[in-house]
Amino acid sequence: MIEVFEENRAVLRAVAYRMLGSYTEAEDVVQDAWPKWDKASSEKAIENPRAFLVTVVTRLSLDRLRSAAARHERYTGSWLPEPSTEEDPVIAGTGDPGTLAALRDSVSLGMLVLLESLSPLERAAYVLREAFGFGHGEIGEALDRSESTVRQLVRRARAHVTEQRPRFTGDREKQREVTERFMTASLNGDLASLLEILAPDVTVVTDTDGRVKGNLKPIHGGERAARAYAVTAKDIPPGTEVVYRDVNGEFGAVALVGGVPYATFSFDFDDEGRVRNIFCVANPDKLARVRV
Repeated sequence: MIEVFEENRAVLRAVAYRMLGSYTEAEDVVQDAWPKWDKASSEKAIENPRAFLVTVVTRLSLDRLRSAAARHERYTGSWLPEPSTEEDPVIAGTGDPGTLAALRDSVSLGMLVLLESLSPLERAAYVLREAFGFGHGEIGEALDRSESTVRQLVRRARAHVTEQRPRFTGDREKQREVTERFMTASLNGDLASLLEILAPDVTVVTDTDGRVKGNLKPIHGGERAARAYAVTAKDIPPGTEVVYRDVNGEFGAVALVGGVPYATFSFDFDDEGRVRNIFCVANPDKLARVRV
C-alpha cells in the first residue's frame, strides 16, 4: 500500500506545513504517519485512504502544535514560519481558480503568521475547510469533534482572519512595483521613499534566532520602521544583491550575499497599496528551501 501513501504525500505535507509553519516538522509528521497507515491498511481495507491519512497527519500535527508554543518561547527574538521559493506541487496541480486562490493564500507568510494566533483546533478546522475544502463532517472525524463544534471552530477562525487580515485587491504588478521600490530604498537608506512606501501602521517582524544581526522585537509604525531601515542600510553586508521570487506563493524578495540566500522578504499591503506587514526571515536554518 506504499503506492497509495505516496500518491497522497504531497497533500499530507501541505496540510502539515499549514498547521506547523515548518517544512522540517511537516516532513517528520508525514514520516510518522507512514507506520500508522502501514499497520491500518494491512489489517483491513481503508474505504477512504485520503481522509484516513489526513486525519492521521492532522492529529500528529496537533500534538506538535500544542508543544510548539513552548519551543517558540525559547526562541531568540521573533519566530516566523519557514519560507520557500519552491513550487508547491498541490498548488501546481490545481486548475480551479477558486481553489488555487485559497491554497495560495493559506500558505503565504502573512496567513501563516496569523494562524499562529488561533487555537490549535481552530487552526486545524480552518486549514482543512478553507484551504482543502473538507466537509464539516470529515473535519469532525479528524478532530474527534461534532459537526456543530467544527462549524463553530471554522466560524470563529474565519471571523478572526477576516478582521485581522484585510486583503489588498490590487494586481500582482502593483505588488511587484511596491516591493521593488521598497527593496531599493532599503538598500540605499532612502528615508523619504521608505516613508512613502510604508503604511503608517506597518509592522516589521524579523526572524534571526539571534544567529545574524537583526531586530529581535517587531517594529511598529511607519516612521520607526523607515528610520530603522535607513539607519541599518550601512550595515548591509558588502556584495549584497536582491532577486525577486515568489516566496510561499506570493511575490517577494531574496537577499543574497555571495550568491547565497541571506534573507527572504514577504509583504502584506493595505487597501492603498502601501506595505502593511514585512516578514523577514534571516535565520540560516530556515532558508534550506530558498532557491535562486
